[in-house]
Amino acid sequence: MKVLLLKDAKEDGSGQDPYIRELGLCGLEATLIPVLSFEFLSLPSFSEKLSHPEDYGGLIFTSPRAVEAVELCLQEDNKTEVWKKSLKEKWNAKSVYVVGNATASLVNKIGLDTEGESCGNAEKLAEYICSRESPALPLLFPCGTLKGEILPKMLKDKGIPMESLTVYQKIPHPGIQVNLNSYYSQQFVAIGPTTARALAAQGLPVSCTATSPTPHALAAGIRTALQPHSC
Repeated sequence: MKVLLLKDAKEDGSGQDPYIRELGLCGLEATLIPVLSFEFLSLPSFSEKLSHPEDYGGLIFTSPRAVEAVELCLQEDNKTEVWKKSLKEKWNAKSVYVVGNATASLVNKIGLDTEGESCGNAEKLAEYICSRESPALPLLFPCGTLKGEILPKMLKDKGIPMESLTVYQKIPHPGIQVNLNSYYSQQFVAIGPTTARALAAQGLPVSCTATSPTPHALAAGIRTALQPHSC
């Protein structure tokens, strides 16, 4: 059976998208169509802040998009060399907190050491940060427009200074309608609530939503939706 998977393709260590691999183990042939895109915001302001690590106690990254914003700042302002020669070292002298191994890997690629990557979500990361010594300077938190309020609130309650800056927002993928028109399926399964809402906005039914944003959870959701024809 063929499955339309509304997400970006992302290769893992095996060179294959993990969702395609997991669904393939269930005998499902998946096709990927991206449903969301990202628009970057306030990059000049973010670039200026990245140029002054002495003003901050560290960095917080809770999404790969925020790391991409750093890369764009370095490219657009021709700061790649100054980053390698001095800025990277100055930021590494501070704490760089991240959520998840995927985000940590991207942060490592721009030359920064990370901590907290074993924390599975923003709330757990906030607990980890609160368990550390409180910095005198604010932590710089590049984030999206839909960031949760749990992390900022927990840090504020503990008296840990933080400065958030919105550097990206989610927008509908410009090619979604064309791509969907070229591919028809009677059933849709959403990886999470954001994707489910995007599908509903297009008038498309959602059969179920994965319990967590993982290949295994999505495969399990599809098996449930297809019963008794489960793999």
